[in-house]
Amino acid sequence: MLVFIDESGDAGFRLSKGSSPLFVAAMVIFADGAAAGETESAINTVAGRLGHRSEFKFNKTSDERRDLFFGAVRSCPFRVRAIVVQKQVIYSPHLVSDKEDFYRFFVRQMMQHDHGSLSRAKVVIDGSGDRDFRRQLCSSLRQRLGKRIESVKLSSSAADRLLQLADMCAGAIARSYRTDRAHSDRWRSMLRPRIQNIWDFL
Repeated sequence: MLVFIDESGDAGFRLSKGSSPLFVAAMVIFADGAAAGETESAINTVAGRLGHRSEFKFNKTSDERRDLFFGAVRSCPFRVRAIVVQKQVIYSPHLVSDKEDFYRFFVRQMMQHDHGSLSRAKVVIDGSGDRDFRRQLCSSLRQRLGKRIESVKLSSSAADRLLQLADMCAGAIARSYRTDRAHSDRWRSMLRPRIQNIWDFL
């Protein structure tokens, strides 16, 4: 089993000064390497057709390209599980003040409440940002999740199409909560056949 994890939004609580009101972590789950390879091939095919040489990032991708991306992957063999955190419901002083613990806590919650989805999983996490923190996160997940996790490693999303898929899924889910945007559910709807669970943390 292979699992790729990325997020949308940030862990900050300066909501009036640019921090995102929402934090979404998503994991894309593949039963095996063949399923992952099939999906990667579909993403590479649409990238080639578009002449898209850079990485796919939801917030930097046009609506037209999002449509083509999700159209290409919606029938691929993977599942998506995600956690959605509305920051205004978080009252823990520690989580509000410590960005790293906030991130670690909610990614761990998503993985621990997997309803039996994870088994001997090889987990890949986007390595952008603070590398020391990301390594500590990997260590924490190995300790807390036991035999559900075979390995955890960091990878660069710039060179990893399946981490890019995790970013696009997290972004599509996050966008669906934007009531100020027209057609906000557009890409989550396209992804719906692949969504196994979205946990609204309230």
